[in-house]
Amino acid sequence: MNEPATAPTALLVMEEERRADVYPPEVVAEIGRLVHWQGPPLTRQELEADPDVLRTVDVLLTGWGAPVLDDALLSHAPRLRAVLVAAGSVRHMTTPAFWERGIPIVSAAAANAVPVAEFTLAHVLLGLKQAHRIERETAQSRRFPTDPDVPGAYRSRVGLLGLGHIGRLVAAHLARFDVEVLATDPVASPDTARRAGVRLIPIEELFATCHVVSLHVPLLPETRGSIGARLLNSMGPGTTLINTARGALIDEVGAAQVLLARPDLTAVLDVTHPEPPAPDSPLFTLPNVVLTPHLAGALGAERHRLGQLVLDELRRLTRNRPLEHAIEPARAASLA
Repeated sequence: MNEPATAPTALLVMEEERRADVYPPEVVAEIGRLVHWQGPPLTRQELEADPDVLRTVDVLLTGWGAPVLDDALLSHAPRLRAVLVAAGSVRHMTTPAFWERGIPIVSAAAANAVPVAEFTLAHVLLGLKQAHRIERETAQSRRFPTDPDVPGAYRSRVGLLGLGHIGRLVAAHLARFDVEVLATDPVASPDTARRAGVRLIPIEELFATCHVVSLHVPLLPETRGSIGARLLNSMGPGTTLINTARGALIDEVGAAQVLLARPDLTAVLDVTHPEPPAPDSPLFTLPNVVLTPHLAGALGAERHRLGQLVLDELRRLTRNRPLEHAIEPARAASLA
């Protein structure tokens, strides 16, 4: 291999099942030109069994199945100077001991946002045509409706709850259409909203006035179960709710009651809590629930983008350039 004389030593640690998707051969080969491999890839369990392999590691590469960077593990990694994560969230692997060491950590949330935003856009457009509702009513009545009354993608209103990576990317996609995009995000500044091309409004107005509402907030104590019967009941006739964020954002009991009483509403749920739902969950039987098994996130070849982002950041690191996707401690919790 043509390695630079000062190439850092790297180790890849993640679950084996998804390793080849996230780090395909061409990405691994390019990484190998930038680093000295400490050894073959490991799983978290293999690393926990022999943490001393970290003694000479400068850069830890990881993804799904990442190790927890606590004080015990870090004590075996005196040379560690960067952690590059080919996944969205870093909450599950970071600890106060890690942040105290000031080691930069990169998240591939921006890469994972791409397929989620694409999935969301598809369902927003279907929701504006109320395609799922009309399909249900057509199947039940066995006749086609005459000139159905739907908002369509012309001066209709789309609401985004959250303006993180995914919310902003959805807003960018929607900028190509003749729709008004509104958002609720208590931590987004007016400048962030302006650059995203959206107008900030209260959550009550978002649910009461938008034809489609899409959830893009992290799961935090204050957001858990925050989407309940009151907000859902305020939605207008034929409105579509899309959740590609976290299932526990929605109060499932309250939501099921509203969806049972309001067959005009549609809930597109790509995430649930728990995943999958309990076998007796009404989500399986309510006709106005479109239930998909976490399809929005990166799957198969889409995961190559995450490894590519890590590779790009590794190039910057080895060339002493600023990292573009490093996570500040204060932002770590917002990466759901």
